[in-house]
Amino acid sequence: MTYAEFFSEIKGRFMEADVSGIREHLAYQFNITGEAEGIFYIEVKEGKLYVEPYEYYDRDAMFICSAQTLRKIADGEMDPILAVTLRKLRVEGNIDKALKLKSLIESHKK
Repeated sequence: MTYAEFFSEIKGRFMEADVSGIREHLAYQFNITGEAEGIFYIEVKEGKLYVEPYEYYDRDAMFICSAQTLRKIADGEMDPILAVTLRKLRVEGNIDKALKLKSLIESHKK
């Protein structure tokens, strides 16, 4: 799988999230390692969600993992905290804001 294919897939999954109740600004950068290696960011700003294939220098947190790990997290198959414990996900930056990724994932419209 190429980075472009993975980004398109993961963007589709994250764009299903309901961010209307999030009042604070959140900016996450994802550094994907291994297959489909690349960088993208997710930003919640003024109740809208943005997912773009660029670096975000003023990010709150950065997540570093494989495409497979992020796919499992986005699908709700792996808890992000467990992924950190298992060393499948590395987190840098504001941990309080990083923890909000879980609620963002869980907000996917069913």
